[in-house]
Amino acid sequence: MDSTPTAAVQGAEPLTGSSAGSVTASIRDRADPRLVLADRVEQLYSQMWLGILMTFAIGGIATFELWEQRLKELVLFWWVIVLVITASSAGLVVAYRRTTDHATEPEQWLRWLGIAALANGANWGFAGAVFFPSHADEQQVFLAFLLAGMMSAGIPVYAASWPIFAVYGLGIVAPFTYVLATFGNRLFTELALLVPMFYAINVAIAYRLSDVFHSGYRLRRAYGRLTEDYSVLNQRLERQLVELEEARRQVEASGRKLALFAERAPIAVLELDEKGLITEMNHAAELLFGYASAELVGGSAKRLVRPEFHAEFDEKWAQMIASREPVAAIKVRNPRRDGQDLVCEWAVTPLVNPQGTIVSIIAQGQDVTQQLEAERMKKEFTSTLSHELRTPLTSIIGSLQLINSGVMGDVDKDVAELTVVAERNGQRLLDLINDILDIEKVESGKLSMSPEVFELGDLVREAMLLNKAFGERFKVRFEARGDLAGGRVFADRKRLLQIMTNLLSNAAKFSPEGAAVDIDMQANGAMIRVAVQDCGPGIPEAFRSRIFGRFAQADSTASRVKGGTGLGLAICKRLVELMQGHIGFDDRDGGGTSFWFELPRHDK
Repeated sequence: MDSTPTAAVQGAEPLTGSSAGSVTASIRDRADPRLVLADRVEQLYSQMWLGILMTFAIGGIATFELWEQRLKELVLFWWVIVLVITASSAGLVVAYRRTTDHATEPEQWLRWLGIAALANGANWGFAGAVFFPSHADEQQVFLAFLLAGMMSAGIPVYAASWPIFAVYGLGIVAPFTYVLATFGNRLFTELALLVPMFYAINVAIAYRLSDVFHSGYRLRRAYGRLTEDYSVLNQRLERQLVELEEARRQVEASGRKLALFAERAPIAVLELDEKGLITEMNHAAELLFGYASAELVGGSAKRLVRPEFHAEFDEKWAQMIASREPVAAIKVRNPRRDGQDLVCEWAVTPLVNPQGTIVSIIAQGQDVTQQLEAERMKKEFTSTLSHELRTPLTSIIGSLQLINSGVMGDVDKDVAELTVVAERNGQRLLDLINDILDIEKVESGKLSMSPEVFELGDLVREAMLLNKAFGERFKVRFEARGDLAGGRVFADRKRLLQIMTNLLSNAAKFSPEGAAVDIDMQANGAMIRVAVQDCGPGIPEAFRSRIFGRFAQADSTASRVKGGTGLGLAICKRLVELMQGHIGFDDRDGGGTSFWFELPRHDK
């Protein structure tokens, strides 16, 4: 059998004597000194019954040996002292056992025990001092032997605290040494010199035993504390292991979810390493590029980039690796396996661990070829609306207006009715084209704004005047509620007139004949609110969430009869927001709707 120590087998250095001693000393230092002292006091009190029994037994033998008629009263007196001291000692032990403050007040119990030990030792010292001169040589030898034995017997009883033994032994030695020294016999005088030496030897033995007890109790307390610490540590480790296991399950579940997401995602997902090599790809990527996974995994991602763009790809890849920052909205022309090119928009995200090392790189791409083509067609359509339709339509409407105004002379009634209808429908078509162009400019960010500072009340009155004829057409009048003054704003005057025109025209179209459309302007904190209030049927609940959407119209007969493009409120919302304002609507008391917009007050 191999005799190599376990520590050596496990790769640890075996402990030498000095290192083992230092480890033991460090363990002992963890013990609470008060608890160690309480353990020693507990040991002393547990031995007191032995001392009490020993006192009665030795006292009986001494009484039998020293009993004489002339010393009868003296012996009885001594026994009274013995009974008082032993009864007090027994009462002290009983009191100690009944209390619960052993660990909190060990010093006090040790002091009381020292008093009891001194009394017990003095009792035997008194016996030696009294009976030694009164007997013959044989009894004197017996007394000397008895006292020496009682002092030695105190070592196991009080060994847990050498000062207690020293006090006990001093109570025996001091009276007896005095008697020997003053007896007048040379031999006894010499013995009086040897007794203190014998006492010192016994104290030294007690000191060594007390040190052993102290070290033992410290180790016991220290190991007990270590056991508690290890128990707590084990409980923590168990909880951490449970938490780690739960975290592992969650990570595995997350990994499975991510893998399933990447596999089932409708966009192409590529996993690459730091060198740009493809390590994983999903099914959508296979369908998009026409390659099987086995054909691309392990190869460079530059296979999906046209050769003339490889240098640019390497430069941007190196920048991303150096910065470790994700990049998005990168449009790349990617060749398919069949030779066709796709324009894909990519988002590339490096996954970096806490140490700053790139674990992997996730690239997500989607085909935007059709989207770009749609944008191109949209631009062509917008250009067609602007140049091919609006310009001739403006000319046609102008000609019809000349005919309807009588400038070209009188026309037949039937022809006049047709030209009026043609002019009205042409104007509606022109409004639709203008609205489409406006909403396109707003959403593309190409709408130019020319803000200036002006009185909002003046603009509101101007809008009411310009749209007065439109209101009369629907037999509706515009009325101001209160004073429309005292508010300056920094906004685009032309666009704000457009907003007011949209709100006033909507209110006029949906108000009953003969009704009044109220226009109100009020200060609202740092904002100025303008409200246009109609008396119409109100807004259906199902339509409220999309009233500011494009081509949004309530699905009712009234809206179809009144007409409209469905873009007016959408344009108003975007224009107000571009001027740092807000727009909304509320139900009006008594029926109808109040459309309002707010703009920041300009006080400079």
